[in-house]
Amino acid sequence: MIEPLPDVLILPVVRAALAEDLGRAGDVTAQACVPAGTILSAALAVRRGGVVAGLDCARLAIAELDPKAIFQPEAQDGQTVAAGTVLAMVRGDARAILSAERTALNLLGRLCGVATLTQDYVDAVRGARARIADTRKTTPGLRALEKYAVRCGGGLNHRFGLDDAILIKDNHVAACGSVGEALRRAKAAAGHLMKVEVEVDSLVQLQEALAFDPDVIMLDNFTLQDLREAVAIAGGRVVLEASGGVTLESVKAIAETGVDVISVGALTHSPRCLDIGLDAV
Repeated sequence: MIEPLPDVLILPVVRAALAEDLGRAGDVTAQACVPAGTILSAALAVRRGGVVAGLDCARLAIAELDPKAIFQPEAQDGQTVAAGTVLAMVRGDARAILSAERTALNLLGRLCGVATLTQDYVDAVRGARARIADTRKTTPGLRALEKYAVRCGGGLNHRFGLDDAILIKDNHVAACGSVGEALRRAKAAAGHLMKVEVEVDSLVQLQEALAFDPDVIMLDNFTLQDLREAVAIAGGRVVLEASGGVTLESVKAIAETGVDVISVGALTHSPRCLDIGLDAV
């Protein structure tokens, strides 16, 4: 059971999307074609199988335009469903439902796509110790929702923003002069609850980083052989995260090197939206 996001985190996204779609005059098509007071019953159904995420986005999009609408989920976030599965039934003011339809389906389809792709990666490394994590390569404004969808697909969340963990990247190292100096400064500045991760691009930098006891070392674009050597060198002293250009075709081999975490930007920057329709019944 996936703990749902509170409505207060979802509503700003839903309201902005509705405002974008409704424009200056509202849904002129619904106003012209659908008599006021008409009641519509409809099903939200998937056209291809996948993992459900984002049902609350659809619920809130419809509720914003018709607070009295009945939204009855028939599936739950985190559930794997087959093509044709009805995710929810809705009944309410026809104009409102038709006006909210695209916003509801856009958000729901996007999040289901993220969850489905995440599950594909999780399945690909099943049996290995490595866990699949997301990155900050999210759609602007949708980070909380997309990271929630990653959890629905069985993945882990990396840091949410720049303020919840120290992650020293190559440009930070360049600005400081060395991996060691960057880590020295970070460790001096970090509070007792703040984790420190550093990105390295060679085994030499790995050795340098280990001397400063970071919490996590990111192995950036390492070859499989170098990943195996890094695992041996670290000897379990630190969490090792593999990152950079990870694909569904390569992720299993990366996991088999013994790393602890594999971060995949594609989970949120390149998912294929799940095709979901709203059909009158």
